Amino acid sequence: MEKVIQTKSFQFALRIIKLCNYLQTTKHEFIMAKQLLRCGTSIGANVAESEHAQSRADFCSKLNIALKEAAETDYWLRLLHEASYLNETEFQSVYADCKEIERLLASIVKTVKI
Repeated sequence: MEKVIQTKSFQFALRIIKLCNYLQTTKHEFIMAKQLLRCGTSIGANVAESEHAQSRADFCSKLNIALKEAAETDYWLRLLHEASYLNETEFQSVYADCKEIERLLASIVKTVKI
């Protein structure tokens, strides 16, 4: 399961980088794009850190942080959509990936805590 989240979070980070570049160059939106870039790429960074956790508690902590970053990413995506920076098609595509990552992380964290 962890390899799946590693791959998906890395691919998601690449999508976020491209989306933020689009927001900055095409829509001239810099503030929210920077926030989205920070949290959207942080998911994968925390997942990567969890690979070298010192303990089960450290592993769970890193994935909990990744889950919180995914929730923040969810927020910024919804805000950008509602503010008309992302059309429905752009939003639905990236938002579906975000929600999938949130579900995967929540499942892993729940399993590890048991």
